[in-house]
Amino acid sequence: MATSTTGSTLLQPLSNAVRLPVDQVNFVACQLFALLAAVWFRTYLHSSKTSPFIRHVVATLLGLYLALFCFGWYALHFVIQSGISYYIMIIIGVENMHKYCFVFALGYLTVCQITRVYIFDYGQYSADFSGPMMIITQKITSLAFEIHDGMFRKNEDLTPSQRCLAVRRMPSLLEYLSYNCNFMGILAGPLCSYKDYITFIEGRSYQLQQSEANGKEDTKYEQTDPSPNLSFVGAQSGVNSQKLISVFIAVAQKLLICGLSLLFHMTITKTLPVEYNIDDNFRATASWPVRFFYLYVSLMAARPKYYFAWTLADAINNAAGFGFRGYDKNGVTRWDLISNLRIQQIEFSTSFKMFLDNWNIQTALWLKRVCYERATFSPTIQTFILSAIWHGVYPGYYLTFLTGVLMTLAARAIRNNIRHYFVESPAVKLCYDIVTWMATQAAISYTVVPFVLLSVKPSFTFYSSCYFCLHIASILVLLLFPLKRTQKGSKKHENVQPVWSRKLEEESLLQKNSYSTTNNSFSQKQEITCRYQALKQ
Repeated sequence: MATSTTGSTLLQPLSNAVRLPVDQVNFVACQLFALLAAVWFRTYLHSSKTSPFIRHVVATLLGLYLALFCFGWYALHFVIQSGISYYIMIIIGVENMHKYCFVFALGYLTVCQITRVYIFDYGQYSADFSGPMMIITQKITSLAFEIHDGMFRKNEDLTPSQRCLAVRRMPSLLEYLSYNCNFMGILAGPLCSYKDYITFIEGRSYQLQQSEANGKEDTKYEQTDPSPNLSFVGAQSGVNSQKLISVFIAVAQKLLICGLSLLFHMTITKTLPVEYNIDDNFRATASWPVRFFYLYVSLMAARPKYYFAWTLADAINNAAGFGFRGYDKNGVTRWDLISNLRIQQIEFSTSFKMFLDNWNIQTALWLKRVCYERATFSPTIQTFILSAIWHGVYPGYYLTFLTGVLMTLAARAIRNNIRHYFVESPAVKLCYDIVTWMATQAAISYTVVPFVLLSVKPSFTFYSSCYFCLHIASILVLLLFPLKRTQKGSKKHENVQPVWSRKLEEESLLQKNSYSTTNNSFSQKQEITCRYQALKQ
């Protein structure tokens, strides 16, 4: 099936030259334009020079322009989904609006995905309008829950993360549209909290904290976002220049990763198609070790396109001045507040959990915050189901996430029951790490094949050719090894933390900049208190 585009055809000659669909060329071109616009936005519309109103208006208009260029009239869905969700927030009220917004936003996204997949463009991997809608859906639902937490629920009923993310005033329509449709994140995200975004736009001080390795708070002090204005004198000028250099280095490093990922995708990925895993001749002639090795390298080769898109999106936000986390224990600046992946940890993961902790990080946190920690029963299963629905309506997605439930529970059972036997001796632990790395890569590759193949028949062809070996192995593990039981009360979920683990959330709380949600001192003190309580957990 030929791929069509509803966006601009201005770059069709370039599309023909590079032999890529024009909508993919439009996406890359718009992201590069957004990168340049981010530098301009930071330099000429910095919060120290421009009012928040102007920054909101410009960020929103630029975002909508990029959406129109890429997706044509389909970009209206972004405005419609956001507008109706805002109307629901206003008329329903803070007590139940999170439920209505969740159902509407996810339902609207699902309807759009169904029409795109089964009416217009089944099986095509080219850029499509439902991708940005997935990010907007995350933002709509996250903000609805955060407002519900901040304006309805009692403070003592909130978890430390909910307390710190809680929004205690209703955003204006402009703020809402700016958060959902700004040019920095409209095409590829990543998700960020509303409070982080508003703090960035308004240029309010971050309450930064340096943290020790043992999790205790070391120092706190006020610090504004690094300013592009180098006209300061004395020590302040030197500090400011150093921060600007850190921004440049962070963006340059991420652009280098983007270039290498794109080069790998353009040259290597096409030579290692995932579909070859179900080729009749390959399955009939290749040995089991060869088949599993090809399975691993073909799925590894499929990842660089995600590395490219997510890292470029992160670089765009950093170039605009957004994403400054603070400082590590050595005083080095960190620009990974909204980073969506950690490539080294992904490729060298020694557990299923470690892989998913470092893959699509912001989506993992969204699933945890809106589903896992609010679920009344079977939180792991509910979270995987929500993840499948959010990703789309291809049957392969559901096969992947159902398999993922088995893999997650089995991996957790093995780790809880046998890992402690192998951590005493460094030599034994090294051997254990090597074995678990190989097992993790095999399990991840086996699990995500349907996600790439999309359809039921090829997915079952692959699994049946492997005799459903890892499905059976996972079931046997769950029968042989006990899972730790959940505890009642406040520690209900503590021992069965999902694959997007407590560690990731604690790191976000520990190293994230703490800031106020309103301009009064009471809110600032409350914010610092909640950060301190989170550190004590």
